[in-house]
Amino acid sequence: MFGFNKKLQKEPYDRNSKKPVIHASICTGEKVAGFKDLQTGKFHEVMVIRNDSDLQFFMQKYDVMADEIVKEY
Repeated sequence: MFGFNKKLQKEPYDRNSKKPVIHASICTGEKVAGFKDLQTGKFHEVMVIRNDSDLQFFMQKYDVMADEIVKEY
């Protein structure tokens, strides 16, 4: 099949100006992972988190540790 043998391409982000955030909806429970600009407060959406494997993929792709991620409602 396509893509199963490909190595995961890590994408760097500026750790000095952005922080990893998960936006979670209180009403629907929808979760979106992305990065928040520390100076402007603007959120840049990267991907929808449907399950734990999506979260693990986000953490591996952007080289984020679990204790770095902040959850906002």
